[in-house]
Amino acid sequence: MRAQPMVNLMSEVEIWLVVAATVVAVVACVALHYEGLRLLGKVKITRVSHRHRIIFMILCILLLHTIEIWIFGVTYYLLLLEGSAGTLVGIPDAKIFDIVYFSATVFSTLGFGDIIPTGAIRFVTGTESLAGLTLITWSASFTFIEMTKIYDSNNESQND
Repeated sequence: MRAQPMVNLMSEVEIWLVVAATVVAVVACVALHYEGLRLLGKVKITRVSHRHRIIFMILCILLLHTIEIWIFGVTYYLLLLEGSAGTLVGIPDAKIFDIVYFSATVFSTLGFGDIIPTGAIRFVTGTESLAGLTLITWSASFTFIEMTKIYDSNNESQND
């Protein structure tokens, strides 16, 4: 008779909890990013130099990314509070700013390596780096398109 492998039901629940939390964080970040860039694209600042318009746009995009990093940071924090989703090795007594710092290094794909995720929470880490890369690239594309519009409008006004 063949022995049946024992399935650890708790680990299945932990994994699905982490997957669900990750999906919520990604959807929140993508929706926030879309709406933020959409609104930023509609902002027409007149009587302001092109330089100031670009600086305003970059600062808004940095604010968007900071909020997105915090969304993932809070996701890690809540999963770590839950206790069974894993740990972050390298932070003995993790405070929210330590976790947000970890989130920033993952989101930006900088990855210093001073903090190492263990357990199911690694799924959040991998997904955050992919989401961060995608959102940062999206911001770069948006910035390029908006700067092209600004420079094109400036050239048209000089040619008139």
